[in-house]
Amino acid sequence: MNAHSSGGGGSDAWAAVPAAFRAGAPLPPAWAEVFGPLRASSIDDLMVMGQLGQSLDGRIATNSGHSQYINCDAGLDHLHRLRSLMDAVVIGVGTALADNPQLTVRRVAGPNPARVILDPHGRLRPDARVLSADGTRRLVVTAPESTWVVTDDIEVVRLPADNGHIAPAAVLGALAARGLRRILIEGGARTVSGFMSAGCLDRLHVMVAPIILGTGRAGISLAPIDRVDHALRPPTRAYPLGDDVLFDCDLSATRVPIGRAKMST
Repeated sequence: MNAHSSGGGGSDAWAAVPAAFRAGAPLPPAWAEVFGPLRASSIDDLMVMGQLGQSLDGRIATNSGHSQYINCDAGLDHLHRLRSLMDAVVIGVGTALADNPQLTVRRVAGPNPARVILDPHGRLRPDARVLSADGTRRLVVTAPESTWVVTDDIEVVRLPADNGHIAPAAVLGALAARGLRRILIEGGARTVSGFMSAGCLDRLHVMVAPIILGTGRAGISLAPIDRVDHALRPPTRAYPLGDDVLFDCDLSATRVPIGRAKMST
């Protein structure tokens, strides 16, 4: 994966990949191993992946919430490449408020994914950058009783919430019904962990930077276990990306069916 680890955001090697990926055409060898598996799930007609960037000691931010930027340029390029291949990118409202991200594809060639914000209580500010009118679909997933008002250009998806929590499978089902089937769960850690705990991820990309924060906000948080031999051990491959290391984890063994099931042949 030499071109992937060293190529810049606008490299010619990447420019044709998003179209080839969607068309089912062969991908250049530099990209096929990591991005090829993201075309389709082995479980159903959805492909759902999570992504986190963290330090060596498993922190995604300092105690104050500062996280820009834990990962190196090559790691950030990888995130933007993921976005360019997905139909939608999902974040929780906490990440939207704390980081005010754009969620665009601006470091690499490719189309912007639809932007989806999980906001059960209607906390998102109307001037948030994820809601910018730039021609990209924007969806707010919220509870039926929230104060979000349907507008002409922002899609409001109302789903039942339990103690302020909307079930990940319900979110994915609603997005699939709206034509969004390749979905990137980008953040924050609580949102990614929630989808992982619910068995709603096909794969997880963890980008590890060679820094130690010592304390701060943790990455993946799952239900506690008593023994190390009870730990989840997904098939995993590691790839150097500049100073960072990408861990590509296959979670298909724990993925629950959500969309139309794959038929055996």
